[in-house]
Amino acid sequence: MEALLPNFSVFLLVFTRVATFFVTMPLFSYRTLPAAYRIGFAFFLSLLMYYTLDIQSIDITGEYFLLIIKEAGIGLFIGFTAYMILSAIQIAGGFIDFQMGFAIANVIDPQTGTQSPLIGQYLYMFSLLFLLSINGHHLILDGIFYSYQFIPIDQVFIPFGDSSLAEYIIKSFSMMFTIAFQMAIPVVASLFLVDVALGIVARTVPQLNIFVVGFPIKIAVSFIILFVVLGVMFGVIQNLFETIAFVMRNVMRLIGGAQ
Repeated sequence: MEALLPNFSVFLLVFTRVATFFVTMPLFSYRTLPAAYRIGFAFFLSLLMYYTLDIQSIDITGEYFLLIIKEAGIGLFIGFTAYMILSAIQIAGGFIDFQMGFAIANVIDPQTGTQSPLIGQYLYMFSLLFLLSINGHHLILDGIFYSYQFIPIDQVFIPFGDSSLAEYIIKSFSMMFTIAFQMAIPVVASLFLVDVALGIVARTVPQLNIFVVGFPIKIAVSFIILFVVLGVMFGVIQNLFETIAFVMRNVMRLIGGAQ
């Protein structure tokens, strides 16, 4: 082991950051991936990253255990930030489901084990396939690799109390809802016009049971609009992937102490 890993203490810190990054990172943290595969992949990725880092040996002292906690916190925090931005897709689906009348019918997401809206799950699965088709997972792995340029491995503390870091996380959180609204607005606006039309029909033809007629009309209009604007939605989703990389880089830069 000493011949393969002359600085085992440094490798352990690298493995801690990568392994905890996979706990919250989209695509790599899903339940459909076996835990043994994720641990093994994190180990070999850490091994490759270890030989690219020019770091002297770190003594195992009380400060070393603080470094382990710091590395675990960095991996979890960066992965959660990316997962938070990607959740805009399911939030957009929730907006659409609410207007369609599907809000009461949720499905279990096999990736995370939580309930998700029907349209949100539909868009989310296609988005993951789109992410793989454009090699977005390579971009995610590049993010954890280049994190050592922003956050040194021997930096003990994470400046969570820094106001610039907190403000940027809040702005990123609001950006997620903005992107979700941009994705959902074509269908939501169309259904609003359908509601207005049904309201006019209900006033002019009171004999017509508008609740029985309106529900299938709204579903049909929703699927038609989704089919028409699906290409535009995937353009927004591509920008969302670029936003994930941008936010991850800025978060790592702020954690590293840059302003």
